[in-house]
Amino acid sequence: MSDATSSLDAHQILAAVLTDAPEARETLTVLRPEVLAHTREAYDALYRSEQPLPAAVLHALAAVTADWQGSGPLAQWHRAQGADAQLTAADPVATDLRGPDGATLDAATLNALRDHVDLLSISPALTTRADQQRLLDAGVSSPIAVLISQLVSFESYLQRLVAGLAALHDLEVPSADAPVRLTHTHGRAAEHGGTTVTGRTRPSVFTREQLQWEPWVEVPAEDELTELQRDSFASKASTNSVYFRMLSQTPGITKARSALDNAIFLPRDGAPKAERELAAAVTSKVNDCIYCASVHARKSAGFSKRPEDVDALLAAALERDADWISAELAPLSAVQDERWSAVVTAAAELSRPRPLLTAEAIHALRRLELTEPQIADVLTAAAFFAWANRLMLSLGEPSLPDAEQAAA
Repeated sequence: MSDATSSLDAHQILAAVLTDAPEARETLTVLRPEVLAHTREAYDALYRSEQPLPAAVLHALAAVTADWQGSGPLAQWHRAQGADAQLTAADPVATDLRGPDGATLDAATLNALRDHVDLLSISPALTTRADQQRLLDAGVSSPIAVLISQLVSFESYLQRLVAGLAALHDLEVPSADAPVRLTHTHGRAAEHGGTTVTGRTRPSVFTREQLQWEPWVEVPAEDELTELQRDSFASKASTNSVYFRMLSQTPGITKARSALDNAIFLPRDGAPKAERELAAAVTSKVNDCIYCASVHARKSAGFSKRPEDVDALLAAALERDADWISAELAPLSAVQDERWSAVVTAAAELSRPRPLLTAEAIHALRRLELTEPQIADVLTAAAFFAWANRLMLSLGEPSLPDAEQAAA
């Protein structure tokens, strides 16, 4: 490690990512320029553009996410941006909050928002339609529900982007203390199998087969979309995609996210596409997102021509605690060759609710002659799926294709 690098810290890396601060700018050179640009666009769309919630509430909920996920730099950053102290405190919110426009958010609504952020930060796979109904009953509209999922999901990505960059430079990320309360889902198990709200069959196991996805929140019809909403996902899907029509309720964030997704996964140079998709599938296993795992395991198997190895990853059993967190992730890499084992391990450790990516995991990739930009590709792929999984898990659920329903 050079003297210049040893003087850096994760707070400076975060500042460089979001503001182009000069102190840690050199640490960002391993990233694709488009990845950095679209990350900043997403941050600006979320926090520096007009939103239906006050900025003080958004920054407070982001700080809560950082506390749960153990990111000292992000927790400190959002508190410094004017986070509302009631929402970041341990006690329930007791006082209504008046926004800059004069509108009032009552304490019950604020507590419901914070409870939901608690859940999505640490146990997204435990979310059910009933949790979305709790928001609705508290007066939270569909666009605000999507906004909250986007916020927690983006912060989960941003934390892992910073953690990955820090690990590449042998830097530790200062930890934040988790809130001293349990999520309201503590003790639940994720709902695999059974039926969805529409009566379709939920998948009960991880698979490479194509699945459907059903939303739990109100979604605009195709003829109701504005041009801004259509443009937000034009690079990803057509207007018949219920998922992207749903996300179009946060058009600025969705447009940046769509561009970021393409910047990470579409380039032909850098880390092999099979390994970027593998990292996405690994993250989806850690977060227990059957839908995302199906898509990206299928892609990894197609690019690599190694379906048996991908299926072994999908079949790996992970023991989970009362918050649906797996302490032992070694089964994910147990039967892989040396290179895939190193990729799986790095992606999995970065994907923990409180990331534990170590310098040794990075050194294992270097020993296999992955370049720094290639390692960054793998890490950003895993980081992005901290975002993608939380959207899928918190706003809807997967189901078997209609053809399989008819045959059942």
